[in-house]
Amino acid sequence: MILQNSETPSRIFELHEFRLSWSHYVFLSHITNKDERKFYEIESFENSWSISELRRQFNSALYTRLALSKNKEEIKRLSQKGQIIEQPKDAVKEPYILEFLDLKEEPVYTESDLENALIDKLEHFLLELGKGYTFVARQKRISFDDKHFHIDLVFYNRILKCFVLIDLKIGELKHQDIGQMQMYVNYYDRFLKLPEENKTIGIILCQKKSELLMEITLPENNDRIFASKYQTVLPNKEELYKLLEYKNA
Repeated sequence: MILQNSETPSRIFELHEFRLSWSHYVFLSHITNKDERKFYEIESFENSWSISELRRQFNSALYTRLALSKNKEEIKRLSQKGQIIEQPKDAVKEPYILEFLDLKEEPVYTESDLENALIDKLEHFLLELGKGYTFVARQKRISFDDKHFHIDLVFYNRILKCFVLIDLKIGELKHQDIGQMQMYVNYYDRFLKLPEENKTIGIILCQKKSELLMEITLPENNDRIFASKYQTVLPNKEELYKLLEYKNA
């Protein structure tokens, strides 16, 4: 492995407290953007990432995916403190990368196939979801008026102190999907969450979405229901970098 510009990890991280393995720093030394490099160093330490998990998070462009939803000051904060979870939107990524499922990009699988694959790789999925998530249930049944509904996946976020409901959709997001998630969130808030817990978050994972559809369907002050795209292959990082540069131009 040849280091860029003949630099060694010890020179790049000069006067630095070394808290990771030498292999971690060798890998980090190849990240030319110092803010991005610092972010991955902080996250590796705080989340006890192995070198293979660090490679996976870098290859899935975690830093860039988080930065795309933030302003310049928030992006700088990423490099100084890592990912900080303070409000619901902080716990949501765009997109989610599910390449570990080994599913093809084409929609030749069902929502049930996707759910089963996620449960089979639950540890990987929890890492992709981010900080503070614990698994609660799959196909959680809720009932009223002699009708039964099933929520695909239920998690709890210990940092935000709230339930997080996830619905899986193959193909394009529809307004009925948003309304259904709104119903799930309302049910949890009114019947299941404890008084000391925060309001429930709903995330719809889909392959295609319309931001305008989300804005029109949901209340103007919505901060609890989100739709995020998912990809079953690693993203083109060059395209993500260009999007980030364009956003902050």
